[in-house]
Amino acid sequence: MTLKDLPIGKTATVRMVGGEGALRQHFLDMGLIPTADVTMIKYAPMGDPVELRIHGYELTLRLADAEKIEIENVRDITEKTTSKKSKVDIAHPGLGEGGKYHTKADEHPLPDGTILTFALAGNQNCGKTTLFNQLTGSSQHVGNFPGVTVDRKDGAIRGHTDTLVTDLPGIYSMSPYSSEEIVTRQFVLDEHPKGIINIVDATNIERNLCLTMQLMELDIPMVLALNMMDEVRENGGSIRVNELEEMLGVPVIPISAAKNEGIQELIDHAIHVAKYQERPGRKDLCDANDHGGAVHRCLHSIMHLIEDHAKRENIPLRFAASKLAEGDPLIIKQLDLDQNEKEALEHIIRQMEAERGLDRAAAIADMRFAFIEKICRETVVKPKESKEHARSVKIDKILTGKYTAIPAFIAIMGIVFWLTFNVIGAGLSNLLDLGIGWLTQVTAAALESWHVNDVLRSLVIDGIFNGVGSVLSFLPIIVTLFFFLSILEDSGYMARVAFVMDKLLRKIGLSGRSIVPMLIGFGCTVPGVMASRTLPSERDRKMTILLTPFMSCSAKLPIYAFFTAAFFPKYGALVMIGLYFLGILMGIFMALIMRKTMFKGEAVPFVMELPNYRMPGAKNVAQLLWEKAKDFLQRAFTIIFIATIIIWFLQTFDMHLNVVTDSQNSILAVFSGLIAPMFAPLGFGDWRISTALITGFMAKESVVSTLSVLVGSTNNLLTIITPLAAGSLLVFCLLYTPCVAVISSVKRELGGKWAVGVAVGQCIIAWIAAFLVKLVGMAFGAI
Repeated sequence: MTLKDLPIGKTATVRMVGGEGALRQHFLDMGLIPTADVTMIKYAPMGDPVELRIHGYELTLRLADAEKIEIENVRDITEKTTSKKSKVDIAHPGLGEGGKYHTKADEHPLPDGTILTFALAGNQNCGKTTLFNQLTGSSQHVGNFPGVTVDRKDGAIRGHTDTLVTDLPGIYSMSPYSSEEIVTRQFVLDEHPKGIINIVDATNIERNLCLTMQLMELDIPMVLALNMMDEVRENGGSIRVNELEEMLGVPVIPISAAKNEGIQELIDHAIHVAKYQERPGRKDLCDANDHGGAVHRCLHSIMHLIEDHAKRENIPLRFAASKLAEGDPLIIKQLDLDQNEKEALEHIIRQMEAERGLDRAAAIADMRFAFIEKICRETVVKPKESKEHARSVKIDKILTGKYTAIPAFIAIMGIVFWLTFNVIGAGLSNLLDLGIGWLTQVTAAALESWHVNDVLRSLVIDGIFNGVGSVLSFLPIIVTLFFFLSILEDSGYMARVAFVMDKLLRKIGLSGRSIVPMLIGFGCTVPGVMASRTLPSERDRKMTILLTPFMSCSAKLPIYAFFTAAFFPKYGALVMIGLYFLGILMGIFMALIMRKTMFKGEAVPFVMELPNYRMPGAKNVAQLLWEKAKDFLQRAFTIIFIATIIIWFLQTFDMHLNVVTDSQNSILAVFSGLIAPMFAPLGFGDWRISTALITGFMAKESVVSTLSVLVGSTNNLLTIITPLAAGSLLVFCLLYTPCVAVISSVKRELGGKWAVGVAVGQCIIAWIAAFLVKLVGMAFGAI
């Protein structure tokens, strides 16, 4: 019997995990190992994928992958509770008392002035971002990891300028399944941080400790931050922290990152172990009694065999041995063993497989989870069900229910757009617009009363205030949209959307996980493109990146609002929603074409954790909104400001640098007039609109600022183009080449050829779509 056939509500024991390669290793790292108990929770609304419960957390799998997992002993659900044994309390070691559980400590601390570098590592959804913000405050900067495109955040610990914490991508193991896992592993192995801060979700400790086991093998000074301890206590559970520390051999600090509890103690211990290089006291995690100690002997034999190679490549010996034992291709290649050594290695591993009765990867995974089970049995007391999980189950009955999931998704996104475009965002935008208008009038009156030169006055009023001011007025709309999207993402709902939409997206050749980058693309295409890094399949990643620009980003909102106010004031919300859905439909259409041409094959398997719903932290959301607002303001006063000045200059002077009385004689009119005929068939062949579209390549908001400079009020726009041409123009703006920031992101992710393809391809698609809109409009007009 396979996992695919397990009835809902029943529990079974995993007998064998099929498949091969990185995907199978990922299954094992997620806890799908022989002897593990797994419970079938539900099917997705469309019948596939399924939601399972294993090791105390929810996991999703497609039916095709569930079919590869054999099960036995099918039974009713039984709750396993852990109970602590009566033991003598162990005192919590203070600073400098690490010798009792650390095997190696330098006699002297690192020299003064040494930068104490830390890697902040943990599973996804464990509170890592919240902890990073608590540790670093505002002293952080964002960049990319060297040679790759995965984001990195660095920051000094508050009050400790000689420290540097790097926030690594959220990962489940140190196996090479996704780009994040490869990046995290290479960072730790190549950058050699002085210490590791491993954050663990205390409410899901079994799942999280699998990564901890692998980090301990790296033999780097380490502290374990046991996060969300407040939730554990509130649910009636407890963790014997001192015993856990004794068994692991690393300092364990109970914290609540969201409530800023235990952070100072964590900082003190982290700095101490890094400064004195106190390494984990326990690296041998296998039980000598496991089937005669087969895994134990295998790992130690491998360590003897590869010791010189590991030392030469500067790879921790225990880590290299366990990765070789499970068949890690990157470590095998890096160690560069000769043929005799490879044959000896294979013989050692085959002997272990024969004795253990499991294949190599399953045996290593089983070793880790057996150790974790032993630890949890001794140190963890959990209630039958946490309040957070009970609440999540109730919410999921609606948000992932068979008949309610899709309507709920449409309703939620509809409410988000309605509140953004019609209520909160629009209201705040109107207020800001009134304020900018008042400031413009005051400034104009002051310049006139001071008899400032007409050209300079035109620069300030027509160039800066009308150009930049027209864009700034849309800041509230953009921030409001990001606010709602960040709440949906941080609450855990985005993961449910991927679960619900997987089967639908598979019909166009994508995984349900691709929905998250595309939804983020509604806020801004750049982070949407970057979010595709979480996809383990190169094929899915490329497809998602190419489709994300079809999702209408918030930078296009000023364009929609500008033309809607001028031509379709009574149908504002309808036009906005129509444009968004048109972008989605075009994305689906292009995905179907790509699936039949460039990207033949099937989507990546859908293996994802479903976290409990949580209220997003106000501080995290506020910080995200500030970062987005700051980014927008920086663009407004750099790219858009410069573009506005250039546009003003080119439309104010002629080829002989004389001030023109009619902008049709300006430098701008000459150059824009060369490309204007290309847009004539679409109904907007005016040079001013051509100019606005060109500046829109720098930043989409510049379309509005440019037209404000060249045309003035929206009333003047009515004399240039017709409502039909305005509709055609809106569709063109929806689909044409994304801004230069997006193109540069695509270049970083996929290379220059793909970036050029996106730039040219989207412009062609936009022209065709806009032309079809004009033809349809003319046909209806004729009728």
